[in-house]
Amino acid sequence: MSDWTSGYVAEVDYTHDFFQEMTPAVMALAATSKGQKHNLTQRDLSYCELGCGQGFTANLLAAANPHIQFHAMDFNPAHIAGARDLAAETDLDNVHFYERSFADFEQEDSLPKQFDIIALHGVMSWVSQENRQYIVQFIRRRLKPGGMVYVSYNSLSGWASVMPLRRILQDRAAQGTGPLEDRIVEALSFAGHLEGAGAKFFKANPIACARLEKSQQMSANYLAHEMFNADWTPFHFADLAGDLSQAKLNFLGSTSILDHVDDICLTPDQTAVLEGESDPVQRENLRDILVNEQFRSDLFIKGGRSHTERGAIGAWFETPLALMQRYSGGPLKLSWRQGEIALDPAQYGPILEALQPGPATVRSLLDQGAFGQMTWGEISRLLRLLAGSGVVAPCLPLDGITERQARCQAFNLAVCKRAEDSETLRFLASPVTGGGLQLDRVELLFLLAYGEGKAQPTDWADLAWSILSAQGQRLQHEGRVLVTPEENLALLQARAAAFAARRMPLCKSLGLIPAAPEAARAATASAHSTVRAA
Repeated sequence: MSDWTSGYVAEVDYTHDFFQEMTPAVMALAATSKGQKHNLTQRDLSYCELGCGQGFTANLLAAANPHIQFHAMDFNPAHIAGARDLAAETDLDNVHFYERSFADFEQEDSLPKQFDIIALHGVMSWVSQENRQYIVQFIRRRLKPGGMVYVSYNSLSGWASVMPLRRILQDRAAQGTGPLEDRIVEALSFAGHLEGAGAKFFKANPIACARLEKSQQMSANYLAHEMFNADWTPFHFADLAGDLSQAKLNFLGSTSILDHVDDICLTPDQTAVLEGESDPVQRENLRDILVNEQFRSDLFIKGGRSHTERGAIGAWFETPLALMQRYSGGPLKLSWRQGEIALDPAQYGPILEALQPGPATVRSLLDQGAFGQMTWGEISRLLRLLAGSGVVAPCLPLDGITERQARCQAFNLAVCKRAEDSETLRFLASPVTGGGLQLDRVELLFLLAYGEGKAQPTDWADLAWSILSAQGQRLQHEGRVLVTPEENLALLQARAAAFAARRMPLCKSLGLIPAAPEAARAATASAHSTVRAA
């Protein structure tokens, strides 16, 4: 393995995923939910992503948030080259990519002096202690007072019993020859033989058995970066919080809004245990043990400022929300750590119906009477449940929507065009939420056809089949590969009709529809002209 990798997997490309928790509007909602002030509604924000992988999240966020300047780095030149290609293809001028290591990134002359947001998805668990210190030093020098850090990482409580399995897999792969993907498959098979031979480790650790079974269903590309790096560190919360305290950071809260609602995460006895612990850091340590946390996604803040009780309610009132799922009036079933969450249709129904025409602030929903006779405690709890489960999402103000639409149309067109060749990219940018929505390859091809002026679902199916059939690909249905063109086209037509009825209205309301190339270029040019004139 070459020295420049520092033990990190470089021979297998990282996945092109989008992580919703890294959306500024989601971070803002998490702060509001915890009663904390933030600066994320200001214009001219600066956002830095450390260890951006393929850079897809940074590119999508840049398209959906043109008022923010994004700076993203990664040590892998192939990742940075690909990220720059997508940015150039979509005329994104507010995202900047750097091929740098953590040790030398701060020497980059073109960086802003300080950032409003610094984000690291999974990075801390997969780099060395030396690199973690470089990261903390960068945050200490480069984060503005009042700025936020998003950091996600493996939690030791949920991984402790699985760590020997990871070592088994890593050691077995290291003994083999050939491409890493093949060695990963062989290592998983070897671990399976150990389990089948009655290894007592697996008998004593059912969580490890479940992790092995799950890993056998995952792509080798993902597993290469998840479990096969030289450095792999699950953390006690207190240890990571201690490291970040060197940068004057304090814990704000989880970006998982459902974890802000204790009664759906903990039993009454567990809640009593937590209430007996006054130290906030030790409280999080105990919580990880109580829920057997496997992966944390946290926000830390440099100089936290709490709202007054009235100010906290006011911050909620000004929060705009958008519907993220089709709602037809039927029952809504949510579940979390303690199982199914009891919800009253008489409470959530009017809220979701009020959001059908488009986004609305909490104040507007209140003025419309969508909350009925609920108390504020009941209202805020229900909003956390709906937002945390992805039924609704925080969104951006209406101001600036024209520019955001133009940027997102160009970006989404590029993503849909790439679906002609592969299923690598699976998220489109929303000018409404400032985040993304996941779609599969066939859905992206449907949108591509629609953007090209094909209005009928049958035409969408025809375009999708013309692309898939030319590549020798076939669909699967109920576990069977469809052989004949007639079968494949019939299934695509059924899917297109369902998409038109169920998902297309959501795509339209979130502003995801890509324009035809000429229209997208014209809209983007107009938006750039407007920005320059301003």
